[in-house]
Amino acid sequence: MRRLSVLFSFVLLLSGTVSAQVAGLNTLSLLRMPSSARTAAVGLDYLSVYAPEDLQAGLDNPSLIRTGYDNRLALNYVGMFSGSNFGTVAYGKDFNRFGSFLFGFHFNSYGRFQSYDEEENPEGEFYAADIALSVAWGLNIDSNFSIGASLMPVLSQYESYTALAIAMNVAGTYISDNRRFAATVQARNIGAQLATFDGTVERIPFDLSVALSYKVANAPFRIFFAMNELTRWNLNYEDSLNPEIIVDPYTGQPVSKPWYDGIADVLDQIARHTAFGVELDINKVFFARLGYRYRQTVEMSARDRANINLSGFSYGVGLRTKKFEFSFARRNYHLGQAPNYLSLSFKL
Repeated sequence: MRRLSVLFSFVLLLSGTVSAQVAGLNTLSLLRMPSSARTAAVGLDYLSVYAPEDLQAGLDNPSLIRTGYDNRLALNYVGMFSGSNFGTVAYGKDFNRFGSFLFGFHFNSYGRFQSYDEEENPEGEFYAADIALSVAWGLNIDSNFSIGASLMPVLSQYESYTALAIAMNVAGTYISDNRRFAATVQARNIGAQLATFDGTVERIPFDLSVALSYKVANAPFRIFFAMNELTRWNLNYEDSLNPEIIVDPYTGQPVSKPWYDGIADVLDQIARHTAFGVELDINKVFFARLGYRYRQTVEMSARDRANINLSGFSYGVGLRTKKFEFSFARRNYHLGQAPNYLSLSFKL
């Protein structure tokens, strides 16, 4: 346990100088998007479980990068909204005593837009996109502990506006002797903008989080659990046009809530930080996955309407053979759209 605490303290130390992010006040959403269909299917941002065939897991959690990823290629594609799409290409290489590395290319295309002048006259079309390169490194300390880090410069090009940022992820993972339990602490997106769109420096989406997984003994289930944005307690999005604070029209003072509403608010905040999922493993060949994020449900559900498209839920399937691994996932965001994830990993 002492080695575990030291390993996780290392991650916390590197992230300690980074301030918490406020919803709506950061940029470069590409840095928050999971690239793996398996990860998306169980509702998490990254996984804490390693499999030699699952190169995609190392894209989001560098402490999972192992020698088993050597000479493997991963392709990931996400069909987003209204013609936009997101994807990654990654290659793994082992350098013996220096550890194992992943080299990746990431893109997020937001599609084609019509440009207009001040008098609403069309001026042609333009594109908007984010692209990034990444180098990720992982090293096994022993049979139970591993560490990893990744460095990613990101370029954003929106019409004639350009911005450049650099981000770093640092992670540590513990895997039990029986390989059924795994835990990761990761500080994601430590960095800053190097060049801005219009001179205004925007924050990149830093996140300190914990991810756990547990393989149920004598059962084909693996359970996933995560807690995100641990540096900020209040994850509510305050809409100035629809304030939640009720004001007495006669006194002008806020109406006090009953005591039990305070307990409900605490439970609501805890739930907003959590995500969980489950994976059904059939003979280590076929996989069915399901995940849920409460925060997504409360933020994306339409007011006075039932959550008919199950926003916050995600699901998917996977197929693993000796030569390749293929996964599909669908993550329901809101009533209008649900991105589809495709991942393929194979040995060259």
